[in-house]
Amino acid sequence: MDMTTLLLLVAGLILLTTGAELLVHGATKLAAAARISPLVIGLTVVAYGTSAPEMAVSVLSTLAGAPDIALGNVIGSNIFNVLLILGLSAAIAPLAVSGQLIRLDVPVMIAVSVAAWLMALDGMISRLEAGALVAGALVYTGILLRQGRRDETAAQPLEVPVSGGALAAAGARVIAGLVLLVAGSRWLVDGATTIARGFGVDDLVIGLTIVAAGTSLPELATSVMASLRGQRDIAVGNVVGSNIFNLLGILGVAGLAGGGIPVSLAAQTFDLPIMTAVAVACLPVFFTGRTIARWEGLVFLGYYVAYTAFLAMHATGHAMVDQFGAAMLFFVIPLTLLTLAVTVVRARSRT
Repeated sequence: MDMTTLLLLVAGLILLTTGAELLVHGATKLAAAARISPLVIGLTVVAYGTSAPEMAVSVLSTLAGAPDIALGNVIGSNIFNVLLILGLSAAIAPLAVSGQLIRLDVPVMIAVSVAAWLMALDGMISRLEAGALVAGALVYTGILLRQGRRDETAAQPLEVPVSGGALAAAGARVIAGLVLLVAGSRWLVDGATTIARGFGVDDLVIGLTIVAAGTSLPELATSVMASLRGQRDIAVGNVVGSNIFNLLGILGVAGLAGGGIPVSLAAQTFDLPIMTAVAVACLPVFFTGRTIARWEGLVFLGYYVAYTAFLAMHATGHAMVDQFGAAMLFFVIPLTLLTLAVTVVRARSRT
């Protein structure tokens, strides 16, 4: 690995993070000026803005003939968002969960995770299926915006200046953020691919690890800072909204751009089931007193460590990789879901 490639990777990550910060900051001010509630801002503007690196990387990877990176980026980002970002945010401070997330958004996240997995079972997400995903993104966004504007019980919108100059500055941040995201995504994909292939790592693992973690840095920074500042609607809404947009918007647009996305057997039988199980695990967690407790956040963090360990074992051809993967799929995950279900029953019996 030469120094030029390493610098390319680091510069790509810096541009992605800076671009996402500018995009989210500007877009949040524009949305708040339109009197949209913090939860809806978190689910839409912040979530979609912080997912812009995933969009840029996945579309570029598909057009460059590396669809495994595009798919791995989406799957890995969704797993990273819930297990690491939501887990870390809850470990810092227990997160209050809005009733809307339980009624609408988390069920939607679970449904689109299952739908993407089913679409992939024949080894291809076709252009028609990709179009259906994009249509779903448009419908979901429209529902959120309409509900956010009509919901008189929603939290008060963020206070921002509404002068013409302030709005123009916010718009300029959005444009600058988009420019940096495009440049940063290209450098990140080029650098990560060169480095990982030099070590003999396949494209799917590259997408699931290096690219997914890199493009999820904006979500990580946004949710952790929101948690520290007490803006917990934005912290949780950012994760849930990003996961929905990753599957509907990003996977859909990448599939349309590339004429479909081939899905490897490994993604069909392990990574997509893990992503779906992670989404399902959110619902009982959110039910328990409408709070994500610290211990639940720590469980999520532990799972992310285990998942990353599996990918490392797979990439290095470790002799125990099959047994480790089977233990995660058929023992650890079902046991945790059962534990969470019992917790839900107990919580409801006390009410």
